[in-house]
Amino acid sequence: MCAVRYRPQRARHSHADAPDTTRDFERLTALPQGPEREELSSRIVEAWLPMAHRLAAKYRSRGESLEDLEQVAALGLVKAVDRYDPSHGTPFVPFAVPTITGEIRRHFRDHTWDVHVPRRVQELRNKVRTAIRELSSAVDDHTPSAERIAAHTGLSQEDVEAGMEAIGSFRSLSLDASTGDSDDGFSLADTFGHSEPDYETVVAKEAVKPCLRDLPERQRRVLYMRFFRDMTQSRIGKELGISQMHVSRLLSKSFEHVRHQVEHDRRPARPRCAAGARTARV
Repeated sequence: MCAVRYRPQRARHSHADAPDTTRDFERLTALPQGPEREELSSRIVEAWLPMAHRLAAKYRSRGESLEDLEQVAALGLVKAVDRYDPSHGTPFVPFAVPTITGEIRRHFRDHTWDVHVPRRVQELRNKVRTAIRELSSAVDDHTPSAERIAAHTGLSQEDVEAGMEAIGSFRSLSLDASTGDSDDGFSLADTFGHSEPDYETVVAKEAVKPCLRDLPERQRRVLYMRFFRDMTQSRIGKELGISQMHVSRLLSKSFEHVRHQVEHDRRPARPRCAAGARTARV
């Protein structure tokens, strides 16, 4: 049973969202890979989630929705929990904060604009992108029309069109390009972005499919829901009856599998899942 407990703020932690998970981390490092370790790790992640959300909130005025930033921060938290080793003597907070903020900064670096876009247009872009997600369904995966988005958001059709044009203003990136200077080799292929009506995106997603065949059924389903139906982690969790943190962990494990397969295939020959177009819009 997880021993997560909260210390009063007057203790060594400077924030009330810093739980005392020392014993849990010690136990986690001693556990072999398996369901018990997975469950304990998920509980630790959930205990530290308020801290990740607090860090994400610091970046909310930069044009991205808070929900997107919280998901990025949660992914960074999952990485931090998986990599943390208490035997090194470093407390978790100094280890986790750079990992989480680094993930957020990489997100912004990979979502910068080709040209200067006014804040109002960036806000329209976020509203339109959110509406596209909410209006998309398993039955109809096509991008909703501008008229339908306008009716859903209360925006004028002109504003919707401006928001859709802004979505297309994001720069194209190589799927093989690293998303940062971390040593985990995370690439855009691991985190290709939001639903776009671009041909390149469709080709890129098709090209990655062969790398996913060996994944367990649940991980394949989560990836499909996240990247092909463009569902949020919260929505996926509700549909599958699991927590958002569990969804984040399943995504992280899937990314690791795909990256390892790509790197393995890349050594003797051209990666079989890297053929075809290699660019996508985010």
